[in-house]
Amino acid sequence: MTVVIEGTTYYRTVEVCHMAGISRNTLFRWLKKDNFDDLKRRDRRGWRLFTQEEIESIKVEANLIIEHK
Repeated sequence: MTVVIEGTTYYRTVEVCHMAGISRNTLFRWLKKDNFDDLKRRDRRGWRLFTQEEIESIKVEANLIIEHK
């Protein structure tokens, strides 16, 4: 369920994970490692909120291909 605050649409964790094709554990691990410095927004219950632009950066991270040697 999206939330609109002052004209900006925000998405909750479950929606972000679905859109990016990752698990909650993966997202929380990335957030804990500070892979995304600017993702600090929460609602009054403490639930994380993400903008569409933030979701796009999460999708980029989810689709990175790392070559191991």
